[in-house]
Amino acid sequence: MQSWSDRLALEIATLLGAGRIPKAPGTWGTLVSLPLCWLAQQGGVGIHLALLFWVVLIGSWATAVACRYYDRKDPPQVVVDEMAGVLLTMLAAPEGWPWLVAGFGLFRLFDIWKPWPVSWLDRALASPWGVMADDLAAGLYAGGCIMVLARIFLP
Repeated sequence: MQSWSDRLALEIATLLGAGRIPKAPGTWGTLVSLPLCWLAQQGGVGIHLALLFWVVLIGSWATAVACRYYDRKDPPQVVVDEMAGVLLTMLAAPEGWPWLVAGFGLFRLFDIWKPWPVSWLDRALASPWGVMADDLAAGLYAGGCIMVLARIFLP
């Protein structure tokens, strides 16, 4: 029998079940995170950073519980790390849905491709830190690309 805190952690780790969708759970986790990214952008950089901090902190706790529950280092059902990664991606992005769509695509690209050091972080760090860190690194890559695109396309 699970405690209420374990059940809560699993709901947070799977983003209320998005991670339990059998096909492409990471993509679904990123997709359901986009409205939160939009809200964070509306609040300004300070609110966005605070939200990112809490998602990483609470998400790390939830990920640790989920890793024990699923008995895996990085269970596919855990998608709160995608929320943290796409929040980081969108931190320096201009406001607007076209930028959210670009951030979504770029974050998924780097999260799936896992260029160095994303792949290294994924392998080298123990759960929950490796689970969270590789998505944050992918978010840095995607955020950097968003910043370059913004310089090119915005006056």
